[in-house]
Amino acid sequence: MSRRVRPGVLGAAIGIALLGFPTFALAHGVAKGDALYLQTLKGSAIAPLMYLGAKHMVTGYDHLLFLVGVIFFLYRLKDVLLYVSLFTIGHSITLLAGVLGGIHANAYLVDAVIGLSVVYKAFDNMDGFRRVFGFQPDTRVAVLTFGLCHGFGLATKLQDFALPPNGLVTNIVSFNVGVEIGQGLALTFVLIGLSIWRTRAGFMGHAFVTNAALMSAGFLLAGYQMSGYVLGLR
Repeated sequence: MSRRVRPGVLGAAIGIALLGFPTFALAHGVAKGDALYLQTLKGSAIAPLMYLGAKHMVTGYDHLLFLVGVIFFLYRLKDVLLYVSLFTIGHSITLLAGVLGGIHANAYLVDAVIGLSVVYKAFDNMDGFRRVFGFQPDTRVAVLTFGLCHGFGLATKLQDFALPPNGLVTNIVSFNVGVEIGQGLALTFVLIGLSIWRTRAGFMGHAFVTNAALMSAGFLLAGYQMSGYVLGLR
């Protein structure tokens, strides 16, 4: 295969993830061992909850796929920080409000929207809105809005557990801090990979294929969650 058509590194990684789609689709959940630990907490556990939050983000493909799309064409560090901060603000608001405020929604529908957020950003990166609809949405508003959805998605998972009220606020805040730490670590490696990839002559040609793969992943995730919602109604 010639260099001209060889897929990019991120594109190949996304393709591998799709081969194991059942695991991929469930990546947003909470592992059984972690769930058991959460349910047996007695009081504040700052360090363990920070670890679990970081672990969730590093293994949360839905979050990472969206953020890969967000930073894909961001070349300046200040722009990366701006958009990641908008996502973080939205994510933190709904995570805390969902768990501490008791705001509920159907987890399948929320996760379907999260899948569509990946579709949205990949389509945006492919200049789809301008080409197809003749306009460009405000990306900052979109990232903040979808950040709210992503945080609420995790909140719906934590609501499934009978979390002890003693130390709940401290534990949820610690968990959220861990999520942001994990996000920062994961994005650091993504940025390093993107920076190296961008120095290659074929980056722009491979960028379209990679974002098409991102869009496919988003559609698969959304479809999986919608099928779960429909089956749950029966």
